[in-house]
Amino acid sequence: MQLNLGQKIRELRRRDGRKQEDLAKALGVTCQTVSRWEVGGGYPDMEIIPAIANYFNVSIDELFCYSKDRQEKLKAVLDKTETQINAQGDMTECVETLRDAAEEFPSEPKILFNLGYALNIQGWKKHGAKSYTKDDSDYTYEDKEYNSGNIYWQEAIKVYERALSMDISPEERDAVTLLIVTIYAKMGYNEKAKALALKQNSIINSKEILLTHATEAEERDKYQGEAIISLLTELKNVLCNSVCTKISLFTKTDGIKLLVDLAHVYETIFSDGKCGIAHLHIRELYLHAAVFEARFGNTEHAFEYFKKGFEHNKIYNSIRYQGVYQYTAPLVSKVTFLSENFPSVPESFWKGWIEVLPDGLREQLKSDSQFAECFEKI
Repeated sequence: MQLNLGQKIRELRRRDGRKQEDLAKALGVTCQTVSRWEVGGGYPDMEIIPAIANYFNVSIDELFCYSKDRQEKLKAVLDKTETQINAQGDMTECVETLRDAAEEFPSEPKILFNLGYALNIQGWKKHGAKSYTKDDSDYTYEDKEYNSGNIYWQEAIKVYERALSMDISPEERDAVTLLIVTIYAKMGYNEKAKALALKQNSIINSKEILLTHATEAEERDKYQGEAIISLLTELKNVLCNSVCTKISLFTKTDGIKLLVDLAHVYETIFSDGKCGIAHLHIRELYLHAAVFEARFGNTEHAFEYFKKGFEHNKIYNSIRYQGVYQYTAPLVSKVTFLSENFPSVPESFWKGWIEVLPDGLREQLKSDSQFAECFEKI
């Protein structure tokens, strides 16, 4: 280690075009001392190591040539835990792995992102969330007393807050902000949620919208297509949440019409059936519609909507890991996306939907072989 450290110091000094005298002066040592380090005749006191790393703008790990091993271990942890998170099974092992990794890699935000995601999933699985209605209100309300007792979400909030204090990319900050605002609200920390939300840019000043004004011709066409996809996604998220939390919508067929009409908007925009990631969103709209129709006793319509959701899910799975995905409908024809970056569908996905269906529709689907995969994990 002594010899490698000396070689590394010499390598970094030459990289930066510095003389031994420059380094010696910066550290308050003699030139002979620096020379002795570089030829392996001794090594710096531990107290001076951080100053050497800072002088060359490298980490202490890199100074000791540990960087490669460290990065390989970090990648292994991230790869393993991302696979576990995508599967969305029990997160106990995943959480423990990431807690240990957060101690070992305290300055790595990706570890915190994964830990937060895993805790969020585990919070839903082990504790869940409750809401209730009031006789004189059209809305559902979070059961804040119950939800605030979710120990996994309590930890997730601390992890997300720590991640937001770091120097992370805008995309990472957006993802973490969305998750922590949602958990804040579920647990009753509405003022914290609103305060954080109010710090964010408006839709008008979002990257997606501004790029449509900043460009022209084919490049503008590309960004307009990306903006359409992004705006549709957020509209779907808000609309689904609205239908599922407003009594006058989820207790009447009005809510179903809203869900199906938005699915038709998607199908109009992606007129050639190549919907890319939108297959996921159309799937969700039809599955929600199926659940509501089944609860109203409209089994025929419920079966039709479930089948459409199932088909969109099947198409979506078939386009993943197929290289660069090219949208082709007129409004999005300049948009491409690396298909391996499309989100994976959790193994337990169908289990959650099948369990909320009324018995009649569930048995009808179970007796139909085309839906066999929906019952494999039940």
